[in-house]
Amino acid sequence: MTEDSRWDLEADVVVLGSGGAAMTAAIAAHDFGASDVVILEKSGMVGGTTAMSGGMLWIPNNPHQIAAGLEDTDEDIVAYLDALAPGALDPDTLMAFMENGPEMIRYLAEKTPVRFHAYADFPDYQPYLPGARPDGGRSLDNEAFSFDRLGKWATRVNPTKMAYPVRGSLMEAINGTLDEATLAEREAGDYRGLGQALAGSLFKAVLDRNIPVEFEKRARKLIKDGDRVIGVIAESADGRDFRVRARRGVVIATGGFEWNEALVRTFLRGPLTGPVSVPENEGDGLLMAIEAGAQLGNMQHAFWQQSVLEFKPQHRDAKPNYMLGSDERARPGAILVNRAGKRFVNEAANYNAMGKALHAFDAGNHSYANLPYWLIIDQRYRDKYPTFNTQPGSPPPSYMLQADTLEELADKAGIDSQGLVATVARFNDMVRKGHDDDFNRGDNTYDNFYMWGDAAFDPPYRTLGVIDQGPYFAVKMESGALGTAGGPRTNADAQVLDWSGNPIPGLYAAGNAMAAVLGEGYGGAGGTLGPGMTFGYIAGRHLGRYIPNH
Repeated sequence: MTEDSRWDLEADVVVLGSGGAAMTAAIAAHDFGASDVVILEKSGMVGGTTAMSGGMLWIPNNPHQIAAGLEDTDEDIVAYLDALAPGALDPDTLMAFMENGPEMIRYLAEKTPVRFHAYADFPDYQPYLPGARPDGGRSLDNEAFSFDRLGKWATRVNPTKMAYPVRGSLMEAINGTLDEATLAEREAGDYRGLGQALAGSLFKAVLDRNIPVEFEKRARKLIKDGDRVIGVIAESADGRDFRVRARRGVVIATGGFEWNEALVRTFLRGPLTGPVSVPENEGDGLLMAIEAGAQLGNMQHAFWQQSVLEFKPQHRDAKPNYMLGSDERARPGAILVNRAGKRFVNEAANYNAMGKALHAFDAGNHSYANLPYWLIIDQRYRDKYPTFNTQPGSPPPSYMLQADTLEELADKAGIDSQGLVATVARFNDMVRKGHDDDFNRGDNTYDNFYMWGDAAFDPPYRTLGVIDQGPYFAVKMESGALGTAGGPRTNADAQVLDWSGNPIPGLYAAGNAMAAVLGEGYGGAGGTLGPGMTFGYIAGRHLGRYIPNH
């Protein structure tokens, strides 16, 4: 393939995908000198998984953190990240993240409608490790964004997975600081928070720059001239090839491979049964990068999340819809048990760390000891707390089993009944004594953070509560993921490396499509979006400034 071949479209920079990392790359490429940028989006919507997420960014030493007086040090940051992923971090890309993350936040504030603030008391996810910040500051929350500003394009943003849009920031929603007048004003202006705010405000920045989004264009193959990537072949909705020339380079930001069963079985460390991301994340970028000769990294890891299968298709696809399972398990009066009826983890632990507990292997019977597993709650819990998308007082959903006794519930679910009865009795006894002797649930700042537990109680009872009021309920949980963490390795400029460690000219990667900068580590809320958007910014800036020789 040579440069005089027929092209359907030409641009300086071609960005594959339209999530947070992708849109950041496109915006930065434009602003730093590549005036001709195009986004190829596989679906008919923008935003990717970013639009469905909480929208937070984990950026150590960010300007909002510093302004709030929560100063950070490089030594603490490195100590914390080393403890999360011992011996797995690349010094060059880690330093690029630490240096450019804060710069990216300042850039977005100055040049786009994206607005963040520090969630000052949101703790790091492992607050007990060296260098962690149990008092928060590294996680950034989004200001609410009015979708009225998008005009006709508002319907092109992926919807939230929640039953209705959150009309404020996460901080406002959790703290309950929106009065009726403000809430009415927000609803009238279609203000949205969390990932909707992030995706919407980034999309507004894309539209303001007249960066075209080519919808229903699934990137399938990179085009090379010698060792240089000069374009991409995409598949249109009608099945035809759509060839796009990239004069400067291509950015792979297509998300992970969690919806591709063959890739999941090939690479991941254990079962992934319920991804909560958009179903377009089928590893398209990974397959293209492999064919182009990219070096791979971190392939065994994912950003784990607990989920529940909801028996209805996702908003635009026949694939199943999995609901997030973060909150329910951490509230008072809830436990997780395996098929033996035994607890196996601190239920209030962060979702990524908990996902690894699901892959414990029992060599004696050659099976995963904690799969399948169930959430167990009682009527007191159901009367007080929302359970996934079901509000207190409403009938149990179809995926929730109900029984008058624990024995009957265990029989219905396929759980060992004696094990479950003994586990609940022991748990209740420990709760009454005020300490979880088995897994130390409620012993640290994260466990007692009011976002997950019940702020009406003092620690440890924000997360600890007895289970003793029938009827009892069980929900089968899934080994889910926010996305996968493996992909092509990059250097500090987000350039994809070959197996000799040399950059592949014209090829960049960002977001969950690249080998995660933090390895298997997940620092805190926004642990994927923070590094992902930082490397989107790095890729775009490099492409904007760099003009190839040919």
